[in-house]
Amino acid sequence: MKLTWYGHSAFRIETTEAKILIDPYLIGNPSWTGGWEEPAEGVTHVLLTHGHSDHISGALEVLGKSGAMLVANFEICMYLVGKGVSDKKINPGNIGGTIDCGGFTTTFVQALHSSSFPGDKGQNTYLGNPGGLVLHFQEDKTLYHMGDTDIFSDMALINELHEPKIGIVPIGDRFTMGGAVAALACRRFFQFETVIPSHFGTFPIIDQTADKFVAGLEGSGVKVALPEIGGTISL
Repeated sequence: MKLTWYGHSAFRIETTEAKILIDPYLIGNPSWTGGWEEPAEGVTHVLLTHGHSDHISGALEVLGKSGAMLVANFEICMYLVGKGVSDKKINPGNIGGTIDCGGFTTTFVQALHSSSFPGDKGQNTYLGNPGGLVLHFQEDKTLYHMGDTDIFSDMALINELHEPKIGIVPIGDRFTMGGAVAALACRRFFQFETVIPSHFGTFPIIDQTADKFVAGLEGSGVKVALPEIGGTISL
């Protein structure tokens, strides 16, 4: 498995089964100025955790070029169909559900956050409940992208049900849990082998480094893989 980080929560995941973009914030992202075309190359699936602009700005362009399948909650799928995505290229689900994506499955799990897309005159479009995504692969380890969330005790159930070994964890504070709390979540509720911090350093008002997260996991035996913008991690 190879993971490429485009800043914030945007990741490209390449396995033998699929080429996946999660939360492709590729337009207007201060951390990534390389455009959306290169990350979209060969993509088979676009997965969205929720509808905020810093997670889906770029999704329409990627879906239009790649012909990839959209995997998201029902409200987001219907919203993007209204924006031009083919209704034959959506695979909707909701929290608690598992869907077959061809070569891997996606399970929608809880996240403590919100979900909407800004419109004209300050009017937001409701886009369903936010979520995390658990990806089970045939030949690779199970991955849990937490989306945007705070810590919550039912993370223990996610671990019990899915046993993820790779975690993508938001750490930036203010809009998600901060690094120290995120480290506590990883230590208390999971048996991760590798964790990758996300949702930091993008805007001045969130934490700029992963230092608190790294410090909180010292001595835990969990590997913290610190991504670089546009860099690839092999797992």
